[in-house]
Amino acid sequence: MHWLASRYQSKILRFAVWWAVMVYAAFYLLARLFSWNVLDYFMADSLQTDIFVWAVFLSLVGLYDVLQHRHSILRNYPIIGHFRYLFEAVRPEIRQYLLEGEEESVPFSRAQRTLVYQRAKNLNADRPFGSILDVYAIGHEFISHSLTPVPQNHPETFRIAIGNAQCGQPYSASILNISAMSFGSLSPNAIRALNAGAKQGGFYHDTGEGSISPYHLEHGGDLVWELGSGYFGCRAENGQFDPARFVERAALPNVKMIEIKLSQGAKPGHGGILPKEKITPLIAAVRGVPMGQDCLSPSAHTAFHTPLELMGFVQDLRALSGGKPVGFKLCIGRPTEFMAIVKAMRQLEIYPDFIVVDGSEGGTGAAPVEFSDHLGMPLREGLLLVHNTLVGAGVREHVKIGASGKIVSAFDIARTLALGADWVNSGRGFLFALGCVQSQSCHTNKCPTGVATQDEKRQKALIVSDKTERVFRFHRNTLASLAEMIAAAGLRHPAGIRPAHLVVRVSELEVQTYAERYAFLAANALINESAVPLYQKIWNQANAEAF
Repeated sequence: MHWLASRYQSKILRFAVWWAVMVYAAFYLLARLFSWNVLDYFMADSLQTDIFVWAVFLSLVGLYDVLQHRHSILRNYPIIGHFRYLFEAVRPEIRQYLLEGEEESVPFSRAQRTLVYQRAKNLNADRPFGSILDVYAIGHEFISHSLTPVPQNHPETFRIAIGNAQCGQPYSASILNISAMSFGSLSPNAIRALNAGAKQGGFYHDTGEGSISPYHLEHGGDLVWELGSGYFGCRAENGQFDPARFVERAALPNVKMIEIKLSQGAKPGHGGILPKEKITPLIAAVRGVPMGQDCLSPSAHTAFHTPLELMGFVQDLRALSGGKPVGFKLCIGRPTEFMAIVKAMRQLEIYPDFIVVDGSEGGTGAAPVEFSDHLGMPLREGLLLVHNTLVGAGVREHVKIGASGKIVSAFDIARTLALGADWVNSGRGFLFALGCVQSQSCHTNKCPTGVATQDEKRQKALIVSDKTERVFRFHRNTLASLAEMIAAAGLRHPAGIRPAHLVVRVSELEVQTYAERYAFLAANALINESAVPLYQKIWNQANAEAF
């Protein structure tokens, strides 16, 4: 059966089958319409024969769909799933003349999704005939290349050491990793494939706040354990943080870092939501929550209430985990609150090993529309604020910065690093690599590709071995493209990307580098009271004893 399935994955055979169906259907309709006698000769012209022939044909197509491993949609929707690919074939013309442009984001454009699919499938992603972008449009961005390009470095060297002097077990992370997505929001097979791909490619897999499931541990990939306000995985019966349970999970060798989630870009200040329809007995056991009701994370933590207490919590987790790197993730809201955290760092001389900045354009399995659209600071502004504050306060050397928010291409990575990040995380990019088609049904438990569902029948459509390879290849090919791009700019490592390398068009006749367009603070500028007035005013208002 596997031989039969693989044989029919041939493009030639699939197109031949489709052409046969269309020719047969056209011939049949014309013969019926014009009462051609040849109809009797070929098809015995009886309703019973027609039904039998079609039943046999469709049964064979359905059997192939169920057996093949390449397309999750066909496994979940035998026969009718082919219409998706038929519509996809004619979609460029329909979109171009009737609907939307190739670069319009909804929330990811067709061009972005196609790029991920091509890299995940190891297909040629080169484009003929030149750019389809308007390079004279305000906001268009590009990298300044060098007339003396350097030889490309191998992408495996694109790593960053995370862990300051207060950390006992520093971690060497890839500069591209899997962003936080919880078991519960994603299916077991999706978790398996993501983690196996991370293991194969040498990058980390953020657990999301849903804690560490058995599926996170099956393949031995590196994990960043995200600790949300629900304290799932280290939760006492009253919902409070349980140090003993934390020690047990943090000691797992797969767990490389601990990430405290203060807020999430897609729904800052809202807490997490897992609809009851997606809660299984295993999810309830892993998270420590009851069945039959929505799993809601509080909007705020109970283990700390002030910036000073947050730094104390960071220190406690570092000690309880045996010295592993500990940091926090947040979407920037009020700048004074983040600056208050940095003041607390200086006052206590306790520094988190890292901070992950999550932009408001980040993704989620479920969130109120108003939160996704109108709360939180977008990634660029948030990242710039965090980087500038740490530099201006003289503590940047102690804290590494990660960033997440609609990052899927090599240029996305370069642009983010130019604004101050040390590495990036991608969530939906890796979901596309798994086969996500952006149906936006994540919250319904009816994901057509088996990625974001707990329905056992639907999730079986996601073949772990196949999707593992796609996750690995997306990561590898994206970093290979980054290596080509920065080598053209005269750089050997992404850490060398600076604001002067990125250029943005500000008018039809004027461009500016990031260094010219954005305000970057000098070291200790906030302490010396020499920062730009806006930053200095916010810094002076911040209070380490209260958010």
